[in-house]
Amino acid sequence: MLMVCYNPAMLNFTLRQLQVFEKVASHLNYSRAAEELYLSQPAVSMQIKQLEGHIGLPLFEQMGKKTYLTEAGRELFHYSRNIAQQLAEMETVFDEMKGPGHGKLTLSVVNTANYFTPKLLAKFCRSHPNINVILQVANRDAVLKHLADNSTDLAIMGRPPDVPDISAEPFLDNPLVVIAAPDHPLAQLKRVKFARLATETFLSREPGSGTRGAMERIFAEYRIQPHISMEMETNEAIKQAVQAGMGLGILSLHSIELELETRRLALLNVEHFPLLRHWYVAHRSTKRLSGAALAFKEFLLTEARL
Repeated sequence: MLMVCYNPAMLNFTLRQLQVFEKVASHLNYSRAAEELYLSQPAVSMQIKQLEGHIGLPLFEQMGKKTYLTEAGRELFHYSRNIAQQLAEMETVFDEMKGPGHGKLTLSVVNTANYFTPKLLAKFCRSHPNINVILQVANRDAVLKHLADNSTDLAIMGRPPDVPDISAEPFLDNPLVVIAAPDHPLAQLKRVKFARLATETFLSREPGSGTRGAMERIFAEYRIQPHISMEMETNEAIKQAVQAGMGLGILSLHSIELELETRRLALLNVEHFPLLRHWYVAHRSTKRLSGAALAFKEFLLTEARL
């Protein structure tokens, strides 16, 4: 007769420890995981150490300043993501049982969309007060990762990926414009030829942002190589630098409304501009959207007109 010995301590870890592990494994960075979980870095390290103690194997290894998953860590990452997805689906089912207007919505938006998203969320939450919203703001590459990892319900971005497992629908215009300091020579012209931009200095968003991608495509279309003197990770930094006279910028009209009203920035009337784009709401095609996610998507498609 075959006897199997079962050691209950082997699996005596908690769902919280798995959640912490998944965040660290996703970012391979303890500090970023701590920020997302609203924990201190020592608290995250302690949870990982306890989890490794229960499993009996190291889950991460440090090489220089970089963190890597061990073989055991890669295996646990696979299972922890499946468990997290099952728990999220279970939560969705229970929310649906409570009826419409309840539940949790996780929303990822690119940085530029955060200029208008809070206004939309305020309007949505007034009519859905029992829906808890978690808002994640990042650049385009990070938002795409949220979609790929199934760590968000919906995403708002300017250019969704053209892949079959992502469903995306436009809901709002997103014009990109050229801006300058009010005393810039081009600000005094009624019309600026596009070719004139070849001699100008630009301040640009970082590679991977939607705005940077649109800028590169329009210049490539007309075979002009823009002179980018500085790359910045936020629209606010670009606006401040443009105001200081350091160069021109290309940003969404949604992000500069206040500066135009106060005349701290000038909108240039450049040939081929504004670049007419759209804002999209996107999600995984196979994802089972919760009632909260469906309600917000419907809200965007029917009522999001600022």
